[in-house]
Amino acid sequence: AIMGLSRREIRRKFDAIVEFAELAPFIDVPVRHYSSGMYMRLGFSVAVHSEPEVLLVDEVLAVGDYGFQAKCLRRVKELKRRGTTIIFVSHDMEAIKEMCDRAIWLDGGGVCADGNPERVVSSYLGVVSGGAVKSVARGQRWGTGDVELTNVRLLGQDGCEHQVFFTGDSLRVHISYRAHRRVYAPVFGVAIYSSNGIQLTSVDMRDSGYSMEWIEGSGKVEYRIASLPLLAGNYLLSAFVYDYGGQVPIAYDHLEKAFLFRVANGDGVKERTGTVYMPGQWWHS
Repeated sequence: AIMGLSRREIRRKFDAIVEFAELAPFIDVPVRHYSSGMYMRLGFSVAVHSEPEVLLVDEVLAVGDYGFQAKCLRRVKELKRRGTTIIFVSHDMEAIKEMCDRAIWLDGGGVCADGNPERVVSSYLGVVSGGAVKSVARGQRWGTGDVELTNVRLLGQDGCEHQVFFTGDSLRVHISYRAHRRVYAPVFGVAIYSSNGIQLTSVDMRDSGYSMEWIEGSGKVEYRIASLPLLAGNYLLSAFVYDYGGQVPIAYDHLEKAFLFRVANGDGVKERTGTVYMPGQWWHS
């Protein structure tokens, strides 16, 4: 009623509102006893059933399980198709790219970027990620310390450091080290993980048939990916150097999931779901 619905409209839409919110068993419980999640479910359901001309959605999709969130997104898309103007306020980058025709990045009351959602999101993530993590949290680093990884940078084809790459871009992982003594046959490597911690790949020098006789003092190594086969998303990178000379590998220095980077879909990449970019062609006979 506060939102302007008449008693007749409330009676007509009551069952649909309760069904959408999935709160039928609790609808007679006083709202003061609802959890925040239940309250937000009911509030969202009332809002989308009020047939608004303008709908302001502010982080409400963070509430509820995955199934309910997906249902909310479907409902918002339906309102969008009907011509409803939607202002979608969120830190869910993937939802912004999926839902919005235009994105505005606000910071401290000012506009930092305004335009294509893919580009605005990429710019935002590039700034907030801050590039390679300079300090590694406890439990994310281990090793004997005979070789120390002093800096890890992610470089683009232009040789400059980037935090955002596009599918199909070249990527160079530049690893600086300091060997505190002469170390024979060290093996450097990197691993890439999805944002939820699933390992996508782990490669080291042995995979490429590359070997180093020994190192001492400061130096650098570089791993190059000619065409990045990842779809849009956030990724974590590990860097490490090991001694594989014995029966059991020994870590000199291992930085686990310490470096964040972002991938945006490049030009011509139409795939929007999944992690790995595997372009192909369809044929019918």
